[in-house]
Amino acid sequence: MSESLSLSVIVPVWREAATIQSFLQSLQPVRTAGHEVIVVDVGSDDGTADLARPWCDLVLVGAKGRALQMNAGADAARGNVLLFLHADTRLPETAIDHLESFFSTPEQWGRFDVRLSGRRTIFRVVAWFMNRRSRLTGIATGDQAMFVRTSAFRALQGFAPIPLMEDVELSKRLCSVSKPYCIGSPVTTDSRRWEQGGAWRTIFLMWRLRWRYWRGESPESLAAAYRADVRHAKS
Repeated sequence: MSESLSLSVIVPVWREAATIQSFLQSLQPVRTAGHEVIVVDVGSDDGTADLARPWCDLVLVGAKGRALQMNAGADAARGNVLLFLHADTRLPETAIDHLESFFSTPEQWGRFDVRLSGRRTIFRVVAWFMNRRSRLTGIATGDQAMFVRTSAFRALQGFAPIPLMEDVELSKRLCSVSKPYCIGSPVTTDSRRWEQGGAWRTIFLMWRLRWRYWRGESPESLAAAYRADVRHAKS
């Protein structure tokens, strides 16, 4: 008898008290289907972890840093497929069906298309370019709800412990194992950061950081540049 899909959804969080319960409620069909949801906090001071406990299978408190959080969740996971989901991103209702189709293929990893929640036309354009770029390059970002077979993730020793571009870096290594399985039914990501920072400003910032990364600049200096730009945008 062939093995069936056993999914572990891993959610890194920090100070998500305002939305964590509604977000996790949207994942209850995943749990009802027999899969698990793991939340990894970093000691939020707003009660995020306590609010999350009734709505997930496990809450962990780990070291700060999204890569470290996701690795901690993966270490505790029981599923044969890991799905890394941001707390501002919602899966489509058909997610499990698509992941079961993925599981029947030889591919080792993949991602969803993405759409942004805002109604402005610019957000549709941004999402189109994100999805198109990903299909052309084979590189996925965290907003696209990356998923990977647990065996492949552990063989590659998970996410690199870097402060930025951990998703891009892992994608590059996964591409050496198999091409990504691309799911066209999109996840929906909150457009809040695009709206707060300005849509075009955020587009140029992310492309500029990615370009600097491809030229060999360290993730540490890129993270510092990102934080400085975000502070400037809010001032």
